This record gives sequence, structure tokens and C-alpha cells, in this order.
Amino acid sequence: PVANATITPGPLSHQVHTGDNVTLRCSVQVGSAPVNFTWLHNNREVSWDRVLELRDVDVGHSGTYQCMATNQLGQDGHRVFQALSPELALEVTPGSPWVTAAPQRPLPLRGLGELWAITVVGDVSTSDSDSDSTW
Repeated sequence: PVANATITPGPLSHQVHTGDNVTLRCSVQVGSAPVNFTWLHNNREVSWDRVLELRDVDVGHSGTYQCMATNQLGQDGHRVFQALSPELALEVTPGSPWVTAAPQRPLPLRGLGELWAITVVGDVSTSDSDSDSTW
């Protein structure tokens, strides 16, 4: 039989930002081989491996995750044992926008200095009083 399925890393609540990568591992304290693993996201099966890799997460990855470990007893496999981990709550929040600036070719106009290219990546809100910029 299998028992005491757990998800690492703990604790049971995580907050990550959009674009982050998240790795969750399922383990059991007791279990005769072979042990099969199933990952649930909001009670829906999403993966069938010991490790769940979430790459470039977005808000759609938010919700509860559980791992279910199962194995069968005996040659005929008629008896199935199952252990369900506690739920892990994952909250994905939009990340702060980041800005890159790179100098371009100098302008041939007197008194203007250099031309800069500005790239903003992320959600930008103009209603935030802390995001004022002077150009």
C-alpha cells in the first residue's frame, strides 16, 4: 500500500509571478513499487509523473494542486491503494513591468544628445501615481 503523499516544496501556499517556473515533487512515505503518480489542478488530472514542471506560469496556473499516488497489491492487481496529498494553493500574480533602455545611433541634430530606444515588458497602468515618468 501507499501512504502519506506529500508535495515539496512546502508550505501549502505559494505566491509566484507571471513568467516564473515552478517545480513540484510528489513523494510517499510508504509504498511498494511500482508507485504511479497523478497530478490534479483544481481537481482535474493534468500530469502523470512524480514531478510537475510548470514553465512560464500565468494566472491560469493559479488554483489548488494535489498529487495522488497509487499502487496495486498482488500479481493480479485487483487491490489498488491510493494516497492523496494535502492541497497546495498556488497564486500567480502579474509581475512588475521591467524596462530596458539602449542607446541608438546619435542624432545629427545639435543640442539633442543621443536617441534612446525604450522597451517596456509587462502590464503598464497609467493610473498608478508611482509610475510617473518624465521624458
